[in-house]
Amino acid sequence: MPRYFIEVSYKGTSYAGFQSQQNANTIQDEIEKALLIYFKVIFDLTGSSRTDAGVHALQNYFHFDFEFPVIPDWEKIVYHLNAILPPDIVVNRIFQVKKDAHSRFDAAYRTYEYTLYMQKDPFLSDRAFFYPYKLNMDLLNRAAMIIKHEKNFESFSKRNTQVKTFICTVQESEWFTENGIIKYRVSANRFLRGMVRGLVGTMLKVGREKTSMEAFINIIESHDPSLVDFSVPPQGLKLMQVTY
Repeated sequence: MPRYFIEVSYKGTSYAGFQSQQNANTIQDEIEKALLIYFKVIFDLTGSSRTDAGVHALQNYFHFDFEFPVIPDWEKIVYHLNAILPPDIVVNRIFQVKKDAHSRFDAAYRTYEYTLYMQKDPFLSDRAFFYPYKLNMDLLNRAAMIIKHEKNFESFSKRNTQVKTFICTVQESEWFTENGIIKYRVSANRFLRGMVRGLVGTMLKVGREKTSMEAFINIIESHDPSLVDFSVPPQGLKLMQVTY
């Protein structure tokens, strides 16, 4: 049966996350609902990268299998799906892939950004974290460089996770400013539950000179999530890209 990828973007403020879950509305629920309304058929979607409640995505993917009776007009279908979907979710494109392509397992790496703003701005409040504190960018990037060379991220994984390994390969880890806004960008082959927010929260303490670089390294090497600050809010986090 042919397999297709759906590329989506969304603002996650109103949703309990990307993947379907009991008694909560998610991005997957809304996409499946729109497909059902348009095609009058139930679709079983498989998601690429799970995002938590309130987290946004510039690019994320689902895949599904379906035998269409005629060659689909994807431009028309995408137009109608977007007319059905709520305004905070958009389907960017749908395209056919190899029968064994997998939106989750075939991803080479994912890229996330976490955004901070330091002066009150009502137009950023649901897409970034208001953080009006002085930060040492040199210390932040020294911490980010340490992250880039680490492999075991057990310290930055929330408890009650079912993963078999805490090993991740980080390709990019850096802090930078853009039009007066501070961002942290990180790319890796995989991410653990809560990992990016744990990295950000803990590095911010380094940037405010409340945690020394030695203590930061000790936190990493301890493999103890109780030492990590997971408290930064979800609205600052955005999945930027999934690369296959």
